[in-house]
Amino acid sequence: MDSLSEPIAENVDPLRALTLDTLRRRTSMKWLAYPEDVLPLWVAELDVPLAEPIIQAVTDAVRLGDTGYAAGTEYATALADFAAKRWGWHSLAVERTAIVPDVMQGVVEMLKLVTGPGDRVVVNSPVYPPFYMFLKNMDRQVVEAPLGADHRIDLDVLADTFRTATAACGRVAYLLCSPHNPTGTVHTEAELAAVARLSAEHGVRVVADEIHAPLAPPDRYVPYLSVPGTADGLSLMSASKGWNLAGLKAALAIAGPAAAEELAALPEEVSHGPSHVGVIAHTAALREGVGWLDALLAGLAANRRLLADLLAEHLPAVRYTPAESTYLAWLDCRDLGLGDRPAAYFLDRAKVALTCGVDFGTGGAGHARLNLGTHPDIVTDAIRRMAASL
Repeated sequence: MDSLSEPIAENVDPLRALTLDTLRRRTSMKWLAYPEDVLPLWVAELDVPLAEPIIQAVTDAVRLGDTGYAAGTEYATALADFAAKRWGWHSLAVERTAIVPDVMQGVVEMLKLVTGPGDRVVVNSPVYPPFYMFLKNMDRQVVEAPLGADHRIDLDVLADTFRTATAACGRVAYLLCSPHNPTGTVHTEAELAAVARLSAEHGVRVVADEIHAPLAPPDRYVPYLSVPGTADGLSLMSASKGWNLAGLKAALAIAGPAAAEELAALPEEVSHGPSHVGVIAHTAALREGVGWLDALLAGLAANRRLLADLLAEHLPAVRYTPAESTYLAWLDCRDLGLGDRPAAYFLDRAKVALTCGVDFGTGGAGHARLNLGTHPDIVTDAIRRMAASL
């Protein structure tokens, strides 16, 4: 299937819907950053057609000229309903939410509420590179608490990091990535409860980036604010990653009961940043796009198995553990002898664009992140190219 005029059925894998030739007609960052002879498996965009309910909602809005400023609580209500049905989280209070331009801008605004210039923010490296970029730009000090060798939060390391960070003057926050990017780790309820307990013990405020939440198995994902002891936590959620809506800007900040007054102090101008059409798209995704999402998750699971098989056959020296969540694969290439930046080698020699592991902080050297959210034929071509380049 490759027609742009015909909707795909809900149970059809959207990752198989578009050919490489069709994808190359796109003009987003993923497809413009490199020449046409490069396979782009780097930035977190999905190679899928949009879910039909999203197309319909956006088309109706444009036809109506409904392209003004974002307002109302429909998005938050849709997320609350989705969270209750998907994760059994029934306490997402619409009155404790705020629309923000996107998740990273929301992270910035939440951190402004609980920290000041020069204060410390703890992250679990290797982690999403914009965490470092945005925190530096807002004059916060990044303090790393590296993940364990199993890609899970090392609670002993986290406790030591909290203790050291809070020993100095100023406030401390913990920017939690859940599910974790780039490893795809889905934190357990016990782990999140331990995080809440340690945060309370050391006076650290938690801001959770949960943008990849819809991409986790629904029976495994635990929203941070659903865990006991997280009343003063703050979370950012969006339909962006699950339904490929990065270009339709809209996200939601969510406060626990004890953080409600702080969220209410969010400057009014922050609410001017989200796209009204984006809000419409995200709302439609959460309300009517669940069947499409489930088909995507099945396709991603198949792609993870495919990648594991391809690496075992063609690049056995590359270590890869299929993740529970996200459409990202964290490749340990250290045994290939390509140095700290294997992504640079594969771009130059194989014409495959991956994301450089060094950019993810401590633990990223010798690694690369591969975007699995594409047609399985493209994944196959990429791994064969990479193997041939060696």
